[in-house]
Amino acid sequence: MLKELDISVIIPAYNEEESLTELNDWISRVMRKHGFTYEILLIDDGSTDGTWAKTKELSIDNHSLKGMRFNRNHGKSAALNVGFQHASGNVVITMDADLQDSPDEIPELYKMIMEDNYDLVSGWKKKRHDPIGKTIPSRFFNFITRIISGIKLHDFNCGLKAYKNIVVKNINVYGEMHRYIPVICKWHGFSNIGEKVVRHQARKYGVTKFGFERFITGFLDLISVTFVSKFRKKPMHFFGTFGSLSFIAGFIITCYLIFQKVWSIYADQPFRDVVDQPLFYLALVAIVIGVQLFLAGFLAEMYTMANEKSSEYLLIDKIGL
Repeated sequence: MLKELDISVIIPAYNEEESLTELNDWISRVMRKHGFTYEILLIDDGSTDGTWAKTKELSIDNHSLKGMRFNRNHGKSAALNVGFQHASGNVVITMDADLQDSPDEIPELYKMIMEDNYDLVSGWKKKRHDPIGKTIPSRFFNFITRIISGIKLHDFNCGLKAYKNIVVKNINVYGEMHRYIPVICKWHGFSNIGEKVVRHQARKYGVTKFGFERFITGFLDLISVTFVSKFRKKPMHFFGTFGSLSFIAGFIITCYLIFQKVWSIYADQPFRDVVDQPLFYLALVAIVIGVQLFLAGFLAEMYTMANEKSSEYLLIDKIGL
């Protein structure tokens, strides 16, 4: 019978050939020192350099190193999602391949999951070795994410994180959602989220793979994950609320304009036809939009009910079954 693994280390890599040998040796040294059983899952995200060849070379001497390779670059979220599917350790650690995350943090992260019973522990690079062009926007987005999600983390996008195995098996990461994994976890019911200050090391090899556009896509992804997580199971709550408000506002304005005309006729005062007033057309638009939003919510609700899958509900324990 195979011994249960303590730790799975998931490492997405894109053109990181130069750093892999040092990273592999560093992780292995930490694991041996603390007596952990482990596996390293290195996902080559469509690299165009010698990353895959280096992975195969390292796996010959380190049988705990397992590799997977994409046919093209799909992004960090896809790499993490594949790693989550294949991870078998009780604790799953994610880290970047560029040596900016320190494997020396692994034992403490493992302890926080296993002994302190956190569902997820996110690293916080309190002292960063990045240019101000990255640190200032990063702080802004972390601030916005804290407000929207209610999760008190300082660094949502830190690549160094630790999870219970059950957590990674029940979340789906796609697009660029890796930045908001703590948010996804919370809305899947894994709300015991901790934070640990970790050491951030200056990049030793290569160049960063992320440009300024990540801040734009990051903001759009935050809106997306917030909307989907909150309203995926109850779309009528979103569309119906705004649809009802729009319809009611348009209806009240229309009633007011009609009453105003009737009163003017009754009081023998000059008046304008309802259709001659711009406000009437605004009210009409509000009514139409309200009906459309309400119908969109109704149809989305029917679609959700028709496609409901019981497997999406997580059972964490069973007795007598």
